[in-house]
Amino acid sequence: MRVLLVDDHPVVRAGLKALLETTERVEVVGEASSGEEAVEKARTLEPDIVIMDLAMPGMDGVQATRRVTELGLGAKVLVVTIHDEDEYLVPALNAGAAGFLNKSAADTDLIGAVEAVARGHTYLPQQAATLLARRKAHGASNHKPGPDVLSSRAVTAIELYASGFSASETGKEMRLSPKTVEGYLARAKAKLGLHNRRDVVRFALEAGLLRTEGER
Repeated sequence: MRVLLVDDHPVVRAGLKALLETTERVEVVGEASSGEEAVEKARTLEPDIVIMDLAMPGMDGVQATRRVTELGLGAKVLVVTIHDEDEYLVPALNAGAAGFLNKSAADTDLIGAVEAVARGHTYLPQQAATLLARRKAHGASNHKPGPDVLSSRAVTAIELYASGFSASETGKEMRLSPKTVEGYLARAKAKLGLHNRRDVVRFALEAGLLRTEGER
């Protein structure tokens, strides 16, 4: 897996690089110290994974994540930050991030998070479950259609799709053909007013459907 490291602190980049280089499955192909540099290096180096900090001068990590995903090069963004999930988890996912990890857990969870994102899955910490429960308790989605408007199979299809499964992989899990899965997803997205995977991830997050890494 070819990784681009983005953090404005050289010592942090060095620490993350040292962690990643404990496995031969990862190659750090570049480093960036700002959001602007991250976007440019993602364009030129075409990494598989971009490990993105959030708090940087100039273009912040959320903006840079959006720009990197909009390049259309297939790079997955894993946000690794000191900031709490409460404030930044949803904005990061809305910007296109495929995962979110607190730096305090990087020493034990970083490689697993990178591998999960590389496989196409959405990586979230266990703490996200608490955030989801709190958002639901405060009625964040009271005025939006919820999972109750969907069939049980459509809910399962949405959950797996939001977690990063392809239609083919979802079909294997549900013992359905990929075409049938695509039908469930299309009807569900129409009912919920969703347009793309980013919308589906946000919906699944707010509805409590998106499984965290600790629940897999």
